[in-house]
Amino acid sequence: MREPLRRAARGATAALTGLLTTALVAACSVTGAEAPAAAGSGAASPRPSASAALAWNTRPASLAALGDSITRGFDACGVLTDCPDLSWATGSGASVTSVATRLLARPAAASWNLAASGARMADLPAQAERAVALRPQQVVILMGANDACAPSAARMTPVDTFRREFATALRTLHQGLPRTQVFVASVPDLLRLWDVGRHNALGRQIWKLGLCPSMLADPESTDAAANARRQAVRERVIAYNSVLAQECARWKRCRSDGGAVFDYRFTSAELSPWDWFHPSARGQSRLAGIVYGAAFGS
Repeated sequence: MREPLRRAARGATAALTGLLTTALVAACSVTGAEAPAAAGSGAASPRPSASAALAWNTRPASLAALGDSITRGFDACGVLTDCPDLSWATGSGASVTSVATRLLARPAAASWNLAASGARMADLPAQAERAVALRPQQVVILMGANDACAPSAARMTPVDTFRREFATALRTLHQGLPRTQVFVASVPDLLRLWDVGRHNALGRQIWKLGLCPSMLADPESTDAAANARRQAVRERVIAYNSVLAQECARWKRCRSDGGAVFDYRFTSAELSPWDWFHPSARGQSRLAGIVYGAAFGS
């Protein structure tokens, strides 16, 4: 554990607590909708898109990444900051070997990180419009964790709303960029996040500042109500992943990851030591490998 974290574990000042609360909630939490639709019963590992048989370019010349704080590399290099150089999608850091670095001869000149910390699926259509203006040959999307990370399980984004917003974004991409490939990663397993991070005392304290309360509130409680709440969040993530796979399959040039990101059993070393929520540099590197393998076959 790093020395600043040791000091934080002994008790942060009120000013620091206020700063952490404001910044972490802005980066990770959501306002949420009111009453949710019933959670779907989709499999934890949705099938790859039906369009997988279409010829797929494994060496696109340019790439745009859409998503949220995970794709911005938030808290991967320091506390309360985006670290795009360590992004799994477009980062240039040697420790990550991002998707863009693996694909492109000149990644800095031919890749764009359009993600925004704190973004939900409602923000994806606007990101898609920005991508259309840049005309990349490949788009990668990782979005949806913030829709599940609501102030309470009752305020997660309804599945029907999530579907409508995602379908709008895909339609924008495919109508504006009819020759561009789109790859959609599944939402990570937030229950795994709780299970890995709950054993760290400092992580539990950081979570109390407002990180994903639908899943991470009362992290030490294992009573029936807490377990039911966490399971409801997990089921909503599974439903979101089913939507991502189903809507992607409607388009010829879209592939989804078959649940590869959701299924990955990450470890504490792959979580940021500043919030025990976002991927660390090591986690970003592993995520890059998972997505690259699922999208491009190696």
